Amino acid sequence: MSTASKKTQTPQDAMKPVEAAVLAGKETVETFMKVGTETASKQYEQAVALTKEQVEKASSSLFQNYNELTEINKANLDAVMASSNTFAKGFETLSKEFFSFAQANVEQSLAATKKLLAARNAQELMDMQGEFARGQFDKALAESAKLTEMGVQVANEAFEPLQARVHVTVEKMMKTAA
Repeated sequence: MSTASKKTQTPQDAMKPVEAAVLAGKETVETFMKVGTETASKQYEQAVALTKEQVEKASSSLFQNYNELTEINKANLDAVMASSNTFAKGFETLSKEFFSFAQANVEQSLAATKKLLAARNAQELMDMQGEFARGQFDKALAESAKLTEMGVQVANEAFEPLQARVHVTVEKMMKTAA
């Protein structure tokens, strides 16, 4: 009986297990390729999304830093302008004070010259000259001290806006470094 069953098997029947194995292998390869493609696609999408997110963060940071830099530069320019205006006003005040002193000195010199010309003798002339010289020296010292004090005040006032900007800039740098 075994010979009969062997004879009834056709070559097509013999190929069925091979075809089933090939079909199973083909399905396995297709499944593997499908899973691999889906995984690669997901990783690609994740990489694109991550890259997009990083670009957006970098762009946002860049624009924020640009805006901050613009604000800092504007504030610095404003401080320079305020300092320049203060210096110009102070220089104008100092100039007026100096010319006022010079004008008063010329007037006092004219009055002293008239007085000296009215002297009756050489001793009176020498006394008046000494008195005038001491007065002029004392006034020059007082005016010099006054002009120096005004100059220091103008310099301090003119430097205040710049000093404030330096302070703000150092604070920002320290926060950034931390």
